[in-house]
Amino acid sequence: MSLRRSAFTLIELLVVIAIIGVLIALLLPAVQSAREAARRAQCLNNLKQLGIALHTYHDANGMFPLGRTIPFDTSYSSIARILPFVEQTTVGNAMNVDLSWSGLENQTVTTTNLSLLLCPSDSAELPVGWAGTNYRANEGTRVSMWHGSSDPGGVNAGMPAPNGLFFASVGIKAADIRDGLSQTAVFSEHVLGDFDNTRATRDADTFWPQTYPANADDAVRLCREMDWRDVQYQRVSDVGAPWIYGYHSTTSYWHSGPPNSVSCMFPPSRIMTIANSRHPGGVNVGMADGSVRFIKETVNLETWRALGSRNGGEVISADAF
Repeated sequence: MSLRRSAFTLIELLVVIAIIGVLIALLLPAVQSAREAARRAQCLNNLKQLGIALHTYHDANGMFPLGRTIPFDTSYSSIARILPFVEQTTVGNAMNVDLSWSGLENQTVTTTNLSLLLCPSDSAELPVGWAGTNYRANEGTRVSMWHGSSDPGGVNAGMPAPNGLFFASVGIKAADIRDGLSQTAVFSEHVLGDFDNTRATRDADTFWPQTYPANADDAVRLCREMDWRDVQYQRVSDVGAPWIYGYHSTTSYWHSGPPNSVSCMFPPSRIMTIANSRHPGGVNVGMADGSVRFIKETVNLETWRALGSRNGGEVISADAF
């Protein structure tokens, strides 16, 4: 009698390995998609909490918080002002808005990261001491960084008035949102910066096309014509931090350009910081009624601008998104 040892042949092993590889390749996108769905849901929840806090602040103060102020050293963001209404009273009480946000008196607050302000889809690592936020306040559809009392030099005197819910030293009430609370954005997203001016990062950086727009359409065109890969157009990489600071590169965004496009600045005093995110295909938006939506990056620009305006009189159809 002869004894034969049963075993897999090399070809059989290779076939099994190939099958396992195919199964993993099929399964991985589904797992990644499920994880991103969970991260996006958490991000939406963060925005919803901020939206609810905004209304609680309004009830207590008779208006929404200021988006920013002048001078720069005491410009506190709207997010910083609503912290006591999102169960962050300790952090809010530690902040002294009568002093410089960057002073030693506010250093603890300036370096305190809050999970509520960070979208889990953005894995960027901030430098030590820079507490960041992915959430921004809507300043409308214009391209003015300053206007009216905040523009003593009159650079934007001939430009239309700001039409968002936040602006420099401007207090907005719910009654001022004539387009309807459910039709007007209050917060959206922006990815964190790379904090490195030696390299260009499309979504994270703010660029300077070295041109000057007359209006929002002009700004969109000039920003698109610029080659953002050319580091000569690099302007601001310290984006999204600190959250205490009310400024275009930290806590504000505009609906002048489409979501997930390039952010540009046009000194003196004109800006187009847009909403963007790490979510595939669009951005999360918090509405003035406390609801939240995911808006596709392919949204019609006029519809996107209508969402950013509080008093434009636009009618947005239910199937516009």
